[in-house]
Amino acid sequence: MIDYLRLTPMGLIAGQNRYPCSIGRGGIRSNKIEGDGATPIGDHKIVGMYYRADRIAKPNHWATPIGPNDLWSDDANAPEYNKLVRTPYSFSHETLRRGDPMYDLILVTDWNYPNTVANKGSAIFVHQWRRPRYPTAGCIALSRKHLCDIATKISFGATLSI
Repeated sequence: MIDYLRLTPMGLIAGQNRYPCSIGRGGIRSNKIEGDGATPIGDHKIVGMYYRADRIAKPNHWATPIGPNDLWSDDANAPEYNKLVRTPYSFSHETLRRGDPMYDLILVTDWNYPNTVANKGSAIFVHQWRRPRYPTAGCIALSRKHLCDIATKISFGATLSI
């Protein structure tokens, strides 16, 4: 099992493997705020895994299927800020069940979760990249193959060190 992930300038180390990855367009920052595009420095726990059951097999026994109404609140003024919510939802949010494959598999970190602080940043996930090394909005992104490989081996509560 993988209990520890470490981001390095050469990629994401998981177990005995190193995977090419991308990070936020705002670089790596210790003072992350909502919308800055930065990947937050620190040790973060993997506290959830969501997947598209209509597109991929269940990667791990603790993974949860993404439902058609699943969203992630990114509105700092919402009481549900940085949490899973469902439609209908009137605050700003990200749709988890996307048309593209970017969120077919998501590892959720505990960045500003579950006890949120307004504007500290939301939805810091490990997910599939748009294309190789293309920057994210603050998440860590990998190829589908590498993300799936990690997801089948990762332990709930594993540490992601950035």
